[in-house]
Amino acid sequence: MEKTVLYFTLFLFLSIIYETGAIKCYQCSTDEDPKGRDLCGAYEYFDEEAHIPVDCFQEESVTPGTFCVKITKQSPRMFIWDGRWRTVIRRCSSVTETGVTNVCNWGVDLNGVYWEECYCTSDGCNGSSALTVSFSLIAAALVASVWMRL
Repeated sequence: MEKTVLYFTLFLFLSIIYETGAIKCYQCSTDEDPKGRDLCGAYEYFDEEAHIPVDCFQEESVTPGTFCVKITKQSPRMFIWDGRWRTVIRRCSSVTETGVTNVCNWGVDLNGVYWEECYCTSDGCNGSSALTVSFSLIAAALVASVWMRL
């Protein structure tokens, strides 16, 4: 009887540790949206109630990881990718360029595409209410890229 209680307590303790170690992130990409739909929040509000955060250590996660990321890219010229000006990717991640989480990094590629990557470490933090694109930063980046080419 004592062994059964001990094993049950150990199992319960290990289950709690495993559950608290896993992060859950929203997972979507405008590249995967059906034509004419914006499910990942590139142009319309990202509906967090219509999406379920995915456990980053389970098989349904596209990429395993220990934190969440939201990547936004926007083109100043004509259309990019599938005819859209903007693309958004939300997913789990395990590597950052800078090695820092809970921050947003942004810049402009040589082809003029503005990009912003926001990393965070709490469940569902890569939804739109937690991380939003700063359009003043987009404008500043575009002005800077034009100024740098002069």
